[in-house]
Amino acid sequence: MGAFSEQHNFFCCCTDTDTMSAPSAPFPSAPPSYEESTGINVSYPHPYPVPEYGQKPDCKGMNPPPYLGQPTPVNNPVTVQTVYVQHPVVFYDRPVQMCCPSCNHMIVTRLSYDSGALTWLSCGGLFLLGCVGGCCLIPFCIDALKDVDHTCPNCNALLGSYKRL
Repeated sequence: MGAFSEQHNFFCCCTDTDTMSAPSAPFPSAPPSYEESTGINVSYPHPYPVPEYGQKPDCKGMNPPPYLGQPTPVNNPVTVQTVYVQHPVVFYDRPVQMCCPSCNHMIVTRLSYDSGALTWLSCGGLFLLGCVGGCCLIPFCIDALKDVDHTCPNCNALLGSYKRL
């Protein structure tokens, strides 16, 4: 039993007056702000102007300062190359506005008509129908039966063709 009383005294070390007393430090009214908890000095001046609430920054002259200990950047000349992405051009029997791949000018293609397969088949069909007195040559006078070549008016490069057959 002696061991039990020693153990009991070990656990009961506080008195009734200790549990009933009020805490000595007052509770804080609000948690600390972010700046206070991280240690950021709120009154430190900004290295560049900060717009006030409701103002839009104009971003003129608002380059951040260079880091200390690093050399200032050197302005190297930058070459800019403009690349035009052109969709595939489909040629028909009408002029097409496009950028010429030879001279790089915006142009409207020039059309030229050449006798093609449809012209010769029409001539042969008319000949078989009995148009032998020169009437079978009429398809060679009709542009709607001929193939169309598209050329550049500036550099005369052949840009594409439209074949009727």
